[in-house]
Amino acid sequence: MSRDSLQSRVSSAAEAALARSKTVSPIDVLNGIGWLPPNRIDEWRQGRLGHLEQALSARPDRISKVMTALRRWAEDNGLRPVEVPYVSATRDRAPLRFTADGDEAAELAYRTHWLSPDLSEAKRERVIQRESAAPDLVVVVPLKEWTCAGCHGTGDFLVMEDGSPTCLTCADLDHLIFLPAGDAALTRRAKKASGLSAVVVRLNRRRKRYERQGLLVEEAALELAEEQCLADEDVRARRRERDRERRAAEDVELQARTAREIRRVFPGCPAERAEAIALHTGTRGSGRVGRSAAGRALDETAVRAAVVASVRHEDTDYDALLMSGVPRAEARERIRADVDRVLDGWRTRP
Repeated sequence: MSRDSLQSRVSSAAEAALARSKTVSPIDVLNGIGWLPPNRIDEWRQGRLGHLEQALSARPDRISKVMTALRRWAEDNGLRPVEVPYVSATRDRAPLRFTADGDEAAELAYRTHWLSPDLSEAKRERVIQRESAAPDLVVVVPLKEWTCAGCHGTGDFLVMEDGSPTCLTCADLDHLIFLPAGDAALTRRAKKASGLSAVVVRLNRRRKRYERQGLLVEEAALELAEEQCLADEDVRARRRERDRERRAAEDVELQARTAREIRRVFPGCPAERAEAIALHTGTRGSGRVGRSAAGRALDETAVRAAVVASVRHEDTDYDALLMSGVPRAEARERIRADVDRVLDGWRTRP
């Protein structure tokens, strides 16, 4: 990969991260360019990996080039560096390592986040506080039989400590009770009232990521939260209905604005096609680019990504190639010229 190509990929990933959260980290960029899968980040944060570079699908010299490219992009755009501590989602809140040898310069580069120059001092402090916050304690629902490293027992939940599975009793969490996910108000109130809590996750093998199942909270905290929810149930029901109506109106407006932006960037795109792309990419809960922070902000990169995705599926043989077993990267390369031809035609008015 050429230097210019890598710099372009790093810049695109950094711009998307900045649009989402007003800050950019090396982890954001490595994830954005496809070298660091989200599920591997979760494993590292949960203390299941000795260091982050175990999860990276690239050699150290290539990672170093990404760090250099990120710093170059950040400095060229006037972003401000700030060092952010990383601690594990385990009871001991141990500092997380990024590299095998613990080289301090490399560790510092990983801990450096780059903040938008547009942030006021107050907002900058809030962003730093948010980025520095310790992650929730994480408890895992095991998918297979396991044995506690401490007492050699087992159970329905386990905690990873020093890279080994530990039961709730040995982890001093056995006094907590499980609150399944599903009721946002009850979950929020129980967590707030509980002096100690832990997020319960389970590995989705098909999606290759950990998914939230609920919380472990103190029993007294759950009882208090249940009383609070019963006391204002009618008020919350009315609020949910108002929120539903507001979100529906916002969705319609977002889709209309997205369609207009598509037509601005690609004036030759037919109006009905722009509306179809906007509806598809902006569907609530879809996880598509139109629902991302960058998409909602009508970031031009996000808009282009939505249009490219539509052209790829609707105007090329991409789907047929995937169905015939062609790897995704190869399929995209094969249809790249077809995509470019359609986009070139849409860049000018008919």
